[in-house]
This record gives sequence, C-alpha cells and structure tokens, in this order.
Amino acid sequence: MFEDIKRNKMKTGLIVSIFIVVITLIIYYICTYFDFGPFSIVYALAFSCISAWLSYYNSDKIILSMNHARPATHEEDQKLVNILDSLVVAAGLEDKPKLYVVESDQENAFATGRNPQHAVICVTTGLLERLDYYELEGVLAHELAHIKNYDIRLSAVVTVMVGLVVMLADICSRAIFWGVGEKDDDDRNGNPIVMLIGMVLLVLSPIFSKLIQLAISRRREFLADATAVQFTRNPEGLISALEKISQDTSELQYANESTSHMYFSNPFKKKEGKKQRTDWFSTHPPIEARIEALRNIH
Repeated sequence: MFEDIKRNKMKTGLIVSIFIVVITLIIYYICTYFDFGPFSIVYALAFSCISAWLSYYNSDKIILSMNHARPATHEEDQKLVNILDSLVVAAGLEDKPKLYVVESDQENAFATGRNPQHAVICVTTGLLERLDYYELEGVLAHELAHIKNYDIRLSAVVTVMVGLVVMLADICSRAIFWGVGEKDDDDRNGNPIVMLIGMVLLVLSPIFSKLIQLAISRRREFLADATAVQFTRNPEGLISALEKISQDTSELQYANESTSHMYFSNPFKKKEGKKQRTDWFSTHPPIEARIEALRNIH
C-alpha cells in the first residue's frame, strides 16, 4: 500500500508538470496566432502556473459544484454519519472526511480532495435509500480506501486540469475555425515549430484526457475494494452492494465524461449496458470482475 501511495504522489507531480507544459504551449499558440507580441510566452507560462495552483487547491470545490452536491447533516443522514465515524477509526485516519449528498436515484458515490486532510466523500440519495447498513459500509470503506491511498489527489487533479485543457483546446479550435482575429500570413511571426505543436495538442488533447483517466482508474478500483475489506472485515457487504448497484439502471444527471472515472461504479449505466465485459475504454473494471476478486480474498 505504501508503494502505491508513493506512486500516486509521483504521478500527481508528473501530471501537474505535464499540465503546465501543455497549457503553456496552447496559450502561447493562442497568443502567437492573435499576435500578442514578444511577451506571449510570459503570458502563457503565468496563466498555466496560476491555473495549476488554483486547480490543485480548489479541485474538491470545483468537483462538488459540478455534481450539485449538498453537505450531509446529522438530522437527515444519521446512518451515513455513524458508519463513517466507525470506519475512520478502523482505517486509522486522523481526519474525518466531509460528507456530501447528491440528489439522484442512481446508487453511486465518489471521493475527492487533494489529500486525506482535505477529503470529501459524496453519496447519492439513491445509495442511501436502497442499500442496507453493511452494503453502505462497504461502499464508504471503498471510498475511504481511495482517500488513504491518495487516489483522490490524482483523480481530482486529472479531472480539473484535463477538463481545463480540453476546454481551452475547444475554445481555441472554434475561434480559429471561424477565423476570429484572422490576419494575413505576413503579419504572423510566431515560431512555426511551436505553432505546429500547439495545433497538434488542440487536436489530441481530448484523446490524452481519456487515456490519462483510463491509466489511473481501473487498477485503483480493485485495490480500493481489497483495502475496504481490510477496514470492514466483511467482504460480503461490499459484494452485496456491487450486486445491487449492477442492477441499477437509473441515470445520474450531473455525471459527465470528465468526472465519470471518480465514481464507485460507472455512472453511465444505459450507455454501458452489456458491453461492460469487453469495453477496454471503460474507466471502471466490470463489476463481475470486482466481485470475483473479492470472493478470492482469503
């Protein structure tokens, strides 16, 4: 587990560095295209560093806002609060994650935050209403495992930063396509190599985002399931939760492609359907595979 935590921290640093380079090149390409002058690289580097800092320290707030989550309360969500209190002790965490709830019929959950000291667990109302005590305990333990293993930092950074790259690429490509700020070729004096790199990044950034999400998601789910069993000593609770969730066909209104990898199970139930067994581009391993792995834990 300690090796996985170390790797997650290294991956986060690497992704932040790549993000700064990619954003710098895209912004420099934009500045050069619109002829912002010799300080284009300064503008680009300043923008990328500031956006990286803001994304890192506000990733949990951004993701909660995207999912329209509300804080859980003792009055409305007492069972949830009690289960988490017990699990935090079992997991050996010094800080209790904040609890949030999303109004949705789908049975799902996710964890986010930049570290265990600033962590958040969010569950749907459908999960609270239809899972029993031990099933809910298994799901919360799974999310606590993501927190303890520092999966949340890597996942949150990828979600926010990759989303920004894709958004900038989309805005820039649309502006260029419609000829916004278009000038004669003689008026453009940008470095052709950097311009070419910028154009390539604009085209490939959505593909990069999907590949990064795939790289961080699938193995993480198996490890979080196994760690959850260490916390609860009850694999049957998590297995039962997975079986019940696999039968759920409800849609999660606020889910999107940039956040789908964060959830306990794939939020796009109807899209996933029976293709889950063979879809190599899914951010989640098949639920059947997760259940089989849990049954093989001794």
